[in-house]
Amino acid sequence: LCVPAVPVLFKQALENTDVEEGKSVSLRCELTKADASVVWKKGEATLQASAKYEMKQKGTVAELVIHNAEPEDA
Repeated sequence: LCVPAVPVLFKQALENTDVEEGKSVSLRCELTKADASVVWKKGEATLQASAKYEMKQKGTVAELVIHNAEPEDA
């Protein structure tokens, strides 16, 4: 029996968030499949975990925390 893979979709997409410059902001999205691979991008650039960008994932919720937010992070 061959069962086709079910695509991973967004249950809850990202929402626009305002934050004061220099503060941290958390961006979250919810997926239809737990522990699906998530890649965070800004334009064409893939973001990497660093002191500035913190990536978390628990079950179906993926989160990006941007520390010390600047206007360039928009």
